[in-house]
Amino acid sequence: MMVKVTMARLLCYWGMTQTRCQLMHTHKLFAPSIYACTVRSKRTKTWVVQSLASSFPVQVRCFGQPVAHTHPHLLSSGEVTPNITKEEYRERRSRLVGRARSREGSLSSITGHLFIFPSACRVYMANDIPYPFRQNSDFLYLCGFQEPNSVLVIQAKDDAGVSADNHTAILFVPKKDPHKELWEGPCSGKEGTVELTGVDSAYNYSDLEGFLYNFCNQHHNFKLWYDFISPVQNKFHRDVMSQMIGQERHGAVETTRKLMHELRVVKSVAEVELMKQSVEIASQAFGSVMRYSQPKIEESHLWAKMDFECRIRGAQFLAYPPVVAGGSRANTIHYTANNQVIADGDLVLMDAGCELHGYSSDLTRTWPVNGKFSPAQRALYEAVLAVHTVCVSLSTPRNSLDEIHRQMLALLGIELQKLGIVSQSAPATDVIRKAQELCPHHVGHYLGMDVHDTEDISRRVKLVPGMVITVEPGIYIQKDDLSVDERFRGIGIRIEDNILITDTTPVNLSEKCPRTVEGIERVVSGARQL
Repeated sequence: MMVKVTMARLLCYWGMTQTRCQLMHTHKLFAPSIYACTVRSKRTKTWVVQSLASSFPVQVRCFGQPVAHTHPHLLSSGEVTPNITKEEYRERRSRLVGRARSREGSLSSITGHLFIFPSACRVYMANDIPYPFRQNSDFLYLCGFQEPNSVLVIQAKDDAGVSADNHTAILFVPKKDPHKELWEGPCSGKEGTVELTGVDSAYNYSDLEGFLYNFCNQHHNFKLWYDFISPVQNKFHRDVMSQMIGQERHGAVETTRKLMHELRVVKSVAEVELMKQSVEIASQAFGSVMRYSQPKIEESHLWAKMDFECRIRGAQFLAYPPVVAGGSRANTIHYTANNQVIADGDLVLMDAGCELHGYSSDLTRTWPVNGKFSPAQRALYEAVLAVHTVCVSLSTPRNSLDEIHRQMLALLGIELQKLGIVSQSAPATDVIRKAQELCPHHVGHYLGMDVHDTEDISRRVKLVPGMVITVEPGIYIQKDDLSVDERFRGIGIRIEDNILITDTTPVNLSEKCPRTVEGIERVVSGARQL
């Protein structure tokens, strides 16, 4: 039997490189040997679906993101996103509900909990020209759904505790539109969304306002959890959530930020594996960029090389606009112009990382573009490295980031005295003050789905096994700083690694990225990779 199916119906056309369609009959996937799709005409771009077994009707299911059947090189069966299963996403939602309930006092009159998490929206740089889409981290953490303009609603069940069955999860997603999908690619639709994510139900986005209206009419004195401080979807916040909050049918409103950050700051086994892969990709890419370096190279070329090396190893994109700062430009902490030429004899400071399936790496290395540290550069670099080594060793559950930071300043002060930048007889307060002046940023931050991850978690709290942090001491000496010996002026150095906190010894996930003076000189002076 030959069945001609138009492109508009299948939403799959000749030349599409990432078709996400499954041929299904009564929701059971046929083996490739039973059904085959082939191009019938390049001119009309229609498909021919040929049955090799029978004349059963064919249903085509398309998804708006990779699935195990269409992308077996990325996902295994049961995974919503690479390495994260439906069960893990449901367990995350259960922990969210359980944590929210645990905050209720014994005299609380709250009768239920409703959580609302909007997805990111597509943003355009010009008419019809979108920026690359990146999903909102909280939304992604709870369901794995990758499409824009969606909303996740979680309703806590009565007296269900922290069990996996303590909530109902509903996704409101873009309605399937063959014309729109012709231009932007397939979307999952409400039926595909349930199959893909394992949520309890899904509806068209246009049904959301009515759902919330009915919920408010049927429920009173519930706690509404919604990030009203930093709304993700401005139009949804203005037209729907602001009115819902203003009607005061709920008993209380609380932002989801603290709850979510408490969940996200400690990584699961699957998340740690993704973090390891993300950091490994960035570490290897740094080595390639170092080998590519040479005097008179443009900063933008090193940026492009880093981007290429990360993507070629599987990363989706760089995690943030990188710092590629030659010479004294390294003393601008967040220098991102990256448009100068790096002179022979200068150091280059690169702060860069990649994002792999929603998880970020964040590394910094400083190296001589000609492959050889000058005596002054080497002295400053080894001072920072000595401080870095101790700070990494302090990254245990005995300490907090703030405590490690205080130790970093004290250690930097000692190194500055050794270098003659600070007098050996200077009072301790003056030594610390100079260390703060020459290293004005914190020793590190939490790392995860976002680069500066879970910012609502204080740096004062003790580190916990499963956290991933950065350790990034530095020294930055302005070229016009007359208080410092001339040979050190204009030099900026930072060394940043990504550290996994364990019960015992910290694990440096970026250990393989060249760090020592000898290791860096060996890599940069080695054969250059084009």
